Amino acid sequence: MSNAQDRSATTVTLLADIPSTGHVGEAGARRFPLRGDDVGERSSAFVSFAVDEVRSGRKVVALYPAWRAEDARRAVNFARGALRTDQIAGIAVDLSPLALSLVADQLAYLAPYLPPGMIAALCDELPKHLLAGAWLRTVSGLSTLPTSMRQHVGSYAPSVSFLALCAPTAQVGRLRPDELDARLPFRPVQPVQLLCSAPEQTPTRAFDENLPRVIRPVSTRRLPAQPLGATYWGTGKYVEFVALSAHPQALAYAAGSIRASACAWCGEPMATRPCPFCAAGSTGRPVRLTTTATPVPPPEEPRTMSTRPSPFPTGSPSPAPPPNGEPSPHRPPPAPGSPVEGAPSRVTGPESRTYSR
Repeated sequence: MSNAQDRSATTVTLLADIPSTGHVGEAGARRFPLRGDDVGERSSAFVSFAVDEVRSGRKVVALYPAWRAEDARRAVNFARGALRTDQIAGIAVDLSPLALSLVADQLAYLAPYLPPGMIAALCDELPKHLLAGAWLRTVSGLSTLPTSMRQHVGSYAPSVSFLALCAPTAQVGRLRPDELDARLPFRPVQPVQLLCSAPEQTPTRAFDENLPRVIRPVSTRRLPAQPLGATYWGTGKYVEFVALSAHPQALAYAAGSIRASACAWCGEPMATRPCPFCAAGSTGRPVRLTTTATPVPPPEEPRTMSTRPSPFPTGSPSPAPPPNGEPSPHRPPPAPGSPVEGAPSRVTGPESRTYSR
């Protein structure tokens, strides 16, 4: 039984030439590659779409890469100006193409279950639950992540390669197989799924023999290289990857991690200032979100999100620990009654934020 609304109040779009990974099935973000000879032509398709969505009573959350923001920001401003509305939020996300594609589709998957402000807030929260980056032979052309002069010089050594991460933190380091296990900043909760892609003719042996050995994925999907992958990584020889938890309550846990307050101007739940919709900088009291009870048994084997009717098994016990019995290295295990037990289905008032069982 799903607690989704009949019609989602939020439409998630992605303003960049970043195809879907297909990880959430048909519930993906709407893509606008922004192609054309001038900014008006590149923006026209999104503006028309956003106008129709707002007139139909839905708010639009438009994601775009922070490292390729100019045209997307103009498209969002054109759409807001065409309607003189604050129902369209443009959000820059500083992730690699593969990670951004996954996060956009996860948000679209969550859109029927959460208010628009929470969907916007999850743009910053979901990357904290991923391990995303790339194996690189060289960082001499890498400008989207912090690198040192020593790393640039090391790129010319024939036996050196690098592990660059964009989530949950941005960092670049030498790929030393014997130190990789200790130096990874984060591991998703088991079971783990691994998505990876590489341009044709790119050697992948250094990646295949090291990262999967450390994170121990239960499944690996190889995808076509993202069109903007070489632009982000500064080289045509890379292996881009995203490791994510396949736990059935992983997305509910991420949503429950947000502490939101109602915007003092438009009333949307917001976790950062200013409000992504109306740009107001003040908030009211914390928002309380409630759920309905629909127990769901734990799965017998890892499943992708597209195999479940709802990402939120509401009213069920808190998530089981990883198979090895260890808690998540990113966050402490949730206590009984914590937000991970269910998903918010509606905003009920400005009282303190709690979850009902």
